[in-house]
Amino acid sequence: MDLGGVLLNINYQLTIDAFIKLGIEDFEDMYTQANQSDLFNKYERGDIEADEFIEGIKLYLPENTSEKDIIAAWNAMLLDLPKNRLDYLMELKLDYKTVLLSNTNTIHMDFFHQQLFEVYGKTSLASYFNEVYFSCDLGMRKPDTEIFETICQNEGFDPNETLFIDDSIQHVEGAKSIGIQAHHLDIEKSDVITLVRSLLT
Repeated sequence: MDLGGVLLNINYQLTIDAFIKLGIEDFEDMYTQANQSDLFNKYERGDIEADEFIEGIKLYLPENTSEKDIIAAWNAMLLDLPKNRLDYLMELKLDYKTVLLSNTNTIHMDFFHQQLFEVYGKTSLASYFNEVYFSCDLGMRKPDTEIFETICQNEGFDPNETLFIDDSIQHVEGAKSIGIQAHHLDIEKSDVITLVRSLLT
């Protein structure tokens, strides 16, 4: 299961708007849900550290832009983790082996882990899954088939018996390419609880 846009509510436009306000008028050409430039790919794979990412962003911004402002703009897309979704994960964990697979980065991880602790008193999403995988720790990212093959191998999953939910269609297609039963979550039409329940009945 994916994190952002599936469990964690996100709004990419808020980050796009924040960076435009800081001075990158064509930020949407650099970063969207469907596509992103190499700087963002490298950061999500863990090929570069947070300070290198921030320095890379600064190249497109006015000289006086602070690191704090860049981090705030980058985190603007991250909203809330609804309790009913977390509760449902605990239910699922009783009957199924559940795994989180998220394309993410250290700045976002710090933010949503802090949020998780402040709101729910949990220090990690590992409380809600059997295993948690983040792209920046793995050195690979969705939709590359390598990451799906790695998770299936690590967890002993048969792709044909593995259910995967993601809000990005390109990630769904990547999972399907190795035989995973992947489904696209359109958050405007459904929610993850309704979708998973319909697939498991």
